[in-house]
Amino acid sequence: MFTWRLAWLNALASFMLNRFLGQFSKDVAIDLGTSNTRVFVKDRGIVMHEPSIVAVNTRTNHILAVGTSAKDMLGKTPPHIVTTRPLVKGVISDFEVTEKMLKYFVDKIHEDTFTLVPRPRMIMSVPLEITEVERKAVEDAALSAGAREAFLVEAPLAAAIGCGLPVEDSIGSMIVDIGGGTTEIAVVALGGIVTWKSLTVAGDEMTKNIMQYARDVFNLLVGERVAEEVKWRIGSSLDMGAPVEMEMRGRYLINGLPKQVIVNDGQIREALYRSVQMIVENIKATIEMTPPEIVADIYERGIVLTGGGALLRGLDRTIARETDIPVRIAEDPMTATVRGAGALLTHESLLKDISLPGTGIDA
Repeated sequence: MFTWRLAWLNALASFMLNRFLGQFSKDVAIDLGTSNTRVFVKDRGIVMHEPSIVAVNTRTNHILAVGTSAKDMLGKTPPHIVTTRPLVKGVISDFEVTEKMLKYFVDKIHEDTFTLVPRPRMIMSVPLEITEVERKAVEDAALSAGAREAFLVEAPLAAAIGCGLPVEDSIGSMIVDIGGGTTEIAVVALGGIVTWKSLTVAGDEMTKNIMQYARDVFNLLVGERVAEEVKWRIGSSLDMGAPVEMEMRGRYLINGLPKQVIVNDGQIREALYRSVQMIVENIKATIEMTPPEIVADIYERGIVLTGGGALLRGLDRTIARETDIPVRIAEDPMTATVRGAGALLTHESLLKDISLPGTGIDA
């Protein structure tokens, strides 16, 4: 009996302390992505947009840099410094590093406040195919980083809210979220996801396509940052009319020396073709699984593209041509998910309806 009372008193004291510290903390919404992490603060909007990259000193096991400064180290570090992505395909692959990255973001947000121990309420977006154990890892990482409460929301639902789609209505909407690690295709109605597909062909895979194409065609070994720059500058899914080209630099595999080649948009389009077709085919497959009443809504309202991959030139026109359905790119597609999660900070009833239930798994 004494042990039970002591545990109850400890829990009550912890609850009261968190509640007190919460008065001086800023509630946040976080889009924890494979490539980028975006942070939305209540009453302030999006305050951070950083790469999901952490630099670790393996000799001391200390975090050296997070976000943009860590990305600048990619491919340039000595052996004892490792730049790592703690998330793979939208889920946590390194719990300790993810926790430290989140704590870095939380502390940075509260730099101008009086609280020494921030205890914000935290809403986080998670991929559709996340398992219960993976959800538990996200919850624990958020709580270990200082959150007093952690709510998980499926990323396509958050993106739909961020785009202003009527997610609570009986009207069906289709959203395609093309992120770094995953592409998530979802049909949303009545506050839930009716049909969906998730695939690992997304922005990072397209970057790898360009790296492989350079190796196969030019015998050129290029880095991830170079391939990503080529993708954004001249990448496209269809012929845009005016041809464009740019330099691509790397190491020539024949003699191991530096080399530069000129690539054009047609070559990069060829490199990206398989990934683009995979996304298109899965969109069509999702529509085939959707109830006909909702398909009629989608045909009338169109498909909405979000995520960084939506910015690939011509992708909206390619999908529209293949599906015979109007397609539009969301306003500021890269931040749609975090804006939707941020909107839930002030919509308690909707958050309660669409947030995922607690895992109930003991730590």
